[in-house]
Amino acid sequence: MNTKDTLQRLIAGDTLSSQEAHDIVVEITKQSIPDMQIGAILTAIQMRGATVDEIVGFREGILETGVPARLNAGNYIDVVGTGGDQKNTFNISTCACFVIAGAGYKVAKHGNYAATSVSGASDVIEGHGVKFTADLDRLNHSIDECGFVYLHAQLFARAMKFVAPIRKALQFPTIFNLLGPLVNPSQPKYQLLGVANLDQMRLYSSVYKKIGINYGIVNSIDGYDEISLTGDFKVTTNDVERLYTPADLGMHVANPVNLRGGNSKRDAVKIFDSVLRGTANEDQKNVVLANAAYAIGVIEPHMSIADTVAIARESLESGKAYQVLKKFVELNS
Repeated sequence: MNTKDTLQRLIAGDTLSSQEAHDIVVEITKQSIPDMQIGAILTAIQMRGATVDEIVGFREGILETGVPARLNAGNYIDVVGTGGDQKNTFNISTCACFVIAGAGYKVAKHGNYAATSVSGASDVIEGHGVKFTADLDRLNHSIDECGFVYLHAQLFARAMKFVAPIRKALQFPTIFNLLGPLVNPSQPKYQLLGVANLDQMRLYSSVYKKIGINYGIVNSIDGYDEISLTGDFKVTTNDVERLYTPADLGMHVANPVNLRGGNSKRDAVKIFDSVLRGTANEDQKNVVLANAAYAIGVIEPHMSIADTVAIARESLESGKAYQVLKKFVELNS
């Protein structure tokens, strides 16, 4: 590729095809584009906003140049948020994953350390003594034995390593900030994504349709990148888009204070475990159930929300979700 021509086009306001975007990522991993030029490319894209084709192309480049983790488990789901909502909630999505697995569904959770909150998915998983791995046999063994596997992002996306210093120096979000939820190396057929605003919901919906994933995207209208139950929330899937209230799930409006993740990673682990053990407060329990229920709905689109809430509740209250956590830790420590 001719980087000079690409830069001139981008500065003039032109967009990249998905193939061109893919090729840029490949060249980045070959270290054939100087850092200053990479920074200029990312800046030009950010100034006008990334297109669907550019996001798809960058995604394909990251997956192609990264470490694959294609699992043998058949159909499985990932539950993830974009992050950056500045709400510092406890690890709701990750906790919901164990409820989903406790209900008999397979989950391949992709995540990383916290960027803007006290505890990210990798923080709370590592806080249980889990050792991260990219070994495919171990990953398959985990999902086969307990229905859950964790994929620590830093072990898989090689391209992210090369752009990390550039992103840090730029000090503003780039297209790479949009890619985290899209580059699960196991490439699940199902995904529930939490976004912080409706613009992101529309963007990711177009991306998912382009790449052919069965998806659900959720946004709490007051700015949470998950179903917070602190007010109305919107859900869009391959087939429908609808606004819900907590009452639609048979739940009351949650107090935001009850959703906070504490002041340390140790606090986050304690809250996480209290939910799965059944000792958490009602708001903490309900928000996990709500997110798990909508994820199950992505896998089972014919089911009503009342049915998926009931399935999630049985998993949590019977102790099955907590047993999945215990088995997962045992297998991966």
